[in-house]
Formats: sequence, C-alpha cells, structure tokens
Amino acid sequence: MKKRIILALGLALALLLSGCGSGSSKSNDSASHEQTTQDQPAQEDAQEQKDEPTKQDVSDFPETVLLDNESCAVKVKGIDPDSLWGYTLKVELENRSADTTYRFSVNSACVNGVMCDPLFASEVAPGMKANEDINFPLSTLEDNGVGEPTDIEINFRVYDADDWTADDVAAETVHVYPLGAESAAAYVREPQPDDNVIVDNDQVSVTVVGYRDDPLWGYTADFYLVNKTDRTVMFSAGDVSVNGYMADPLFAMAVAPGRSGFRSMSWSDSKLEENGIEAVETIVFTLRAYDTDDWMAGDYVNQSVTLEP
Repeated sequence: MKKRIILALGLALALLLSGCGSGSSKSNDSASHEQTTQDQPAQEDAQEQKDEPTKQDVSDFPETVLLDNESCAVKVKGIDPDSLWGYTLKVELENRSADTTYRFSVNSACVNGVMCDPLFASEVAPGMKANEDINFPLSTLEDNGVGEPTDIEINFRVYDADDWTADDVAAETVHVYPLGAESAAAYVREPQPDDNVIVDNDQVSVTVVGYRDDPLWGYTADFYLVNKTDRTVMFSAGDVSVNGYMADPLFAMAVAPGRSGFRSMSWSDSKLEENGIEAVETIVFTLRAYDTDDWMAGDYVNQSVTLEP
C-alpha cells in the first residue's frame, strides 16, 4: 500500500513539474513571438529606407542669379524637391522698367538633358518684383530612370506683355545645379530588350519603349525621342488610326538641340469603345520630325509607321 501511495505521489509530482515546464516554455515562446512582432515594423522600415534612393538635401541651396540686365532679373531663392506640384524652384522676378509690364516665361527646359517643360509664365508690373514657383513634373522622368535632378536647363524669355512685336528684353538659356556643377550628370538611356526603334538617322531617333493601360489617359504607347542636331526639332504624328479607325491622340513634342524626351500617344477608353475596339492590334500614323525655326527646310523624318503591340 505504501509503495502505491509513494508511486502515486511521485507521478503527481512529475505531472506538476511537467505542467510548470510546459507553461514556462509557452511563456518564453510567447515573449519571443512578441519581441519578433515588435521588431518587425522597424525591420520593414529599415528595408524600405534601404530600397528607396537616397535624396540629396537641397534645403540650403544658395541664392543664385540666373538673369541680370538693365531691364530685368531672375534669381533662384530656394528649392523644394517635394512640393505639391512637383520639383520646385522658388524664384524672384524683377521688372526694372519704369513703364512697361513684362512677361517672364520659360520657352523650354530640361532635367539632366531630358525635356521637362514647366509651362511657366508670370507678368510683373513696372518697377516691381514677384516671388513665383517654377514647378517641374518629374513623374515621367522618374518612371524612366532619369534620376534626381543634377542639371536643370531653362530657356527664359522676358518680353513686353502688351506688345508681342517688340524685341525681347531677355532671351537666355541658363543652368541650375541643385547639387553643384561638379555633380551635374546627363541622362543616358540604355537600350532595352523590348525597344522598337522605328527611326534612327543622323538627325533624330524615335523608339517605342512600351505599351500600357493608363488609368487616366487610357491605352498608351510610350516613345523616346532624341534630337541629334543643333536645331530645335518638332516631333509630330498625323493621320493616326487604331485597328483601321481614325483616332488622333494629340502627339507632338519640341526637343531642344542635343536633348531627348519622352512622349506618349494615348486613346481614352471611350474613344476605343465608340469604334468597337476591344484590343489594340495595329497603330498606323505618319511620323514627322522637322526644324521648328525653318519651315522651308526639308523634314528630318516624314514616313508612315505601323505598330503591332
């Protein structure tokens, strides 16, 4: 009997110790899981920071004079790389005339050698100054790997706002180097396996770089345009059809001498639907490239193009 009692007590004690050990292990596992869960967001944040390209600090960009003559002046007073409207140059415009209102405008602009026009214009009354923003929409450039702005080239024009026949008071191409002139770099696009080079001669090249369904603009064909000349070249498309139905997409782009640019042809869903097009099979158009300042000169390109996405 004693032996049975001793065995029973021993078994109960073993079960008790086993239960305590199991509870301790569970507690340790729970603590380990909790610690891992707490550390996970920090690890994910660190990974995201590692994956994101490092942006240079341009908050202390020094005040820089871009134009300065007896009639007008333009200076950059700061840079905001993440404004609501894009990469922004904060500029001060000065009209030094006593009696003429001047319009300050940007004819064209490039970022790292790629066209990126800000569509900027501002009128300043005689003897006055104005603080304005020049906003660069960089999304297309970033999507194509152009990278952080290191060389912003701007072609300024300043003229009498009330007399377009008067001579310009300023017409000059200037450069802004956000990271310093020594860090300026020109974009070089590497050829990709899916590229479709439709023109490549001594003056220009035109490459189809892809097709996509844009949520805003609809079916889209993307082009990379290169101007190899010392003249401004206009690229345009006419007589555009999709699957045999006329459907002009408003495609045109002026590219400065020695520069390049990205441009798209897009067709809205409604445009395709009204022509009964469910899938784009062929795109046909006449491609032109010509000197914007000499309409009497021969075209660099004038040919029919057929694309089969």
